[in-house]
Amino acid sequence: MSPLQTASHATVISPSDTHVFHRQLQHELPLAVSGRGVTLLDAGGKSYMDACGGAAVSCLGHGHPEVLAAMHAQIDRLAYAHTSFFTTEVAEELADVLIESAPAGMSHAYFVSGGSEAMEAALKMARQYFVEIGQPQRRHFVARRQSYHGNTLGALAVGGNEWRRAQFKPLLMDVTHVAPCYEYRDRAPDETPEAYGQRLVAELGQAFERLGPENVMAFVAETMGGATAGVLPAVPGYFKAIRELCDRHGILLILDEVMCGMGRTGTLHACEHEGVVPDLLAIAKGLGGGYQPIGAVLAQKKLVEVFRSGSGLFQHGHTYLGHAVACAAALAVQRVIARDGLVAQVRARGHTLHGLLKQAFAEHPHVGDIRGRGLFWGLELVADRASRQWFDPAQKLHARIKREAMAQGLLVYPMGGTVDGRCGDHILLAPPFIASEDELEQMVGRLVRAMQLAMPA
Repeated sequence: MSPLQTASHATVISPSDTHVFHRQLQHELPLAVSGRGVTLLDAGGKSYMDACGGAAVSCLGHGHPEVLAAMHAQIDRLAYAHTSFFTTEVAEELADVLIESAPAGMSHAYFVSGGSEAMEAALKMARQYFVEIGQPQRRHFVARRQSYHGNTLGALAVGGNEWRRAQFKPLLMDVTHVAPCYEYRDRAPDETPEAYGQRLVAELGQAFERLGPENVMAFVAETMGGATAGVLPAVPGYFKAIRELCDRHGILLILDEVMCGMGRTGTLHACEHEGVVPDLLAIAKGLGGGYQPIGAVLAQKKLVEVFRSGSGLFQHGHTYLGHAVACAAALAVQRVIARDGLVAQVRARGHTLHGLLKQAFAEHPHVGDIRGRGLFWGLELVADRASRQWFDPAQKLHARIKREAMAQGLLVYPMGGTVDGRCGDHILLAPPFIASEDELEQMVGRLVRAMQLAMPA
């Protein structure tokens, strides 16, 4: 029997019965067949509550009828037109909607197919901007350890996920990395959050000085750290001080909100909470909610005008830029979020979820930290709360939790390497914006059971 015939009858797909080059080649995968609301269903009839939105993607859950209708309508009109020949009505409309609600000074949206492409485009925009204004000596990026910006080579280079970078290091451009804003691990006992933030900014300033600030293009950061370190909110004043430091040296600020943006943290853009405006802002996951692959870079008018008055082009592109069906899906997602007041609901549900997590895990002997904002939360796991000692990486606790959670009908996003790329484990939660309080309670209850079963004896 061929793999195709097997798949039509199987409830799981084994490594020997597939021609798909899966990211994991030694494990069976259940076959997903449908989704509705916060639930996914596999071919065996088992349902899973999606408490992580895949990878913080499914902000409207699954099978939203208005988004599906918008995609069908766009396909009936026009599925694809190459952007070297045409623009489309739906791309123009989506850009208008995004810029209307964008941080101050943003004037244009550059549409791509996902977060890695968005970050790659932002890096190239930064470089070309300085070439256009006659500062071609600027060639350095500075970014943070324990960050993640995507898997294309440029995005991987600025990222600080050591596990993902390791085997590809010979291919990566040289990037200077400074400490992340990781309060749980790195703030000294006698240090206020504000003083800790200022210490980090001083470290960044020293990095600029070593490189020569006139040689630095941009500082790159996730506004709220994502999957690599398990949701890292910035301490008060940190990003404002970084914005001032970058401005002092004419260095661009590129913020990556691929995971934390588009309503996920309780404001449409996470940088609103920090009181800063970047020069370039990457968005993706919550933009289209998983209904189509789409991402974007929102760009400040001052940058776009330099391109327009100079070479007149951005020397970069992909085949599926501004794909009409992807834009239609994203436009529908953003309209539903705005109409139904879902960003405000994220704030309210976020308080509920935080309360449930504290009730379940505040005294848990192996939960060291509960951190996050809105519907974006991380639990850092420790072998000992007092010393904050992590579990032995060989135990692969994160993988055990994922397996036990799926057995309980729950999807969460556990990862290892939380502390330094090798040590530490965490669980990331990013449920759909539409999740009810009862559904959130069920999710946390299932996670409690999964943790009980996964913890080492």
